[in-house]
Amino acid sequence: MTDKATVMDKQQCPFCRKKTLTLTEAERDVPYFGKVFLFSMTCSSCKYHKADVESAEQKTPTKFSLEVSKEDDMKIRIVRSSEATIKIPHITTITPGPASNGYITNVEGILRRVKHQIEVARDNEEDEAMKKKAKNLLKKLNKVMWGQDRLKMTIEDPTGNSAIISEKAVKSKL
Repeated sequence: MTDKATVMDKQQCPFCRKKTLTLTEAERDVPYFGKVFLFSMTCSSCKYHKADVESAEQKTPTKFSLEVSKEDDMKIRIVRSSEATIKIPHITTITPGPASNGYITNVEGILRRVKHQIEVARDNEEDEAMKKKAKNLLKKLNKVMWGQDRLKMTIEDPTGNSAIISEKAVKSKL
């Protein structure tokens, strides 16, 4: 699936300054989306990591919406650039920022990331009401992942480098 990849080892890390940074650039053809460039930087010393996805073609700002309603929807492909905002109403919003990464995943991958964030917040929370709220969100996410509940997911990307690749997804201008 990867057309070509370039790896540069032993680069200087911008954070710890050690020559333990690996730079990777790869081209990948994503079905129904087109060619993308994947970039990543990973330091084996301080564990710094940054990744992004860019379309090979100039794209217009876009918004994709998807109603996740059955277990098969977990397999729907998601392309997210570091500039994209992912909204899951009443659960969370994943916003872009300096530490934001781009990636190619699927609906299940997004929900697992969200689930992990909620679990960490629950485990660090001292307020019992907030712990209960986190537990209820986790129950809802599990039900959605098992196809027993539904939720809406949107991705808004001013660069147009993100997509939900499914006939169920609704694409509109941002």
